[in-house]
Amino acid sequence: MWDDLVARYAWADADELETYTFSVISGKTENEVIRAFGGDPAVCRTMTFAEAADEQARHLYEEYALLRVVTVDEHVIAIESGYHGSIPEISRRASSDGGEFFSVLRTVNARYQVMHALDGRVDGMFDPFELEDAAWMEPEPEVPAWADGVTFHMGTLCAESFALMEHVMGIPVDPAWTDAALRTVLLASPDTLFSDPEAAWVP
Repeated sequence: MWDDLVARYAWADADELETYTFSVISGKTENEVIRAFGGDPAVCRTMTFAEAADEQARHLYEEYALLRVVTVDEHVIAIESGYHGSIPEISRRASSDGGEFFSVLRTVNARYQVMHALDGRVDGMFDPFELEDAAWMEPEPEVPAWADGVTFHMGTLCAESFALMEHVMGIPVDPAWTDAALRTVLLASPDTLFSDPEAAWVP
């Protein structure tokens, strides 16, 4: 069953989406998630992933990030051509007061990250790229209990990360959401969003 689940997410490792963060949040409304990410729920429009990415590219030398959200089965899905969902403080805010948060990051520079938070606390964050050589690293990367037994392979890192996300959060991520026009908001820069930007990146 695991292999079938990973195969279903092959699109996540394709070149069409070079940079993205997908986050799944439970226990929160769309407006609460938008605020946690640094957006204003009252100022929104609808955009596809490509439209949002193209608009961000036109602001290449600015801190300009867009967040797209959709609610599915009492979960809020947050989709970015950016990285806000990979910041630990965002996960703490989005999972506060009994919520749960899981994000998958991939960047054009071959950086990967999987992160989970529960009730305002990050209980695991790692780069699956590092795990293949974990036994030779010092210190050896720690794998959280919710990822125990999962093996990551070069070439399918993102598919395996999304399969893990579905396993933990109980909801599949639909690639059709990238082409759908979803509710979209502009996000504040992390430099202005947090009172202590450095601490925001600490798990």
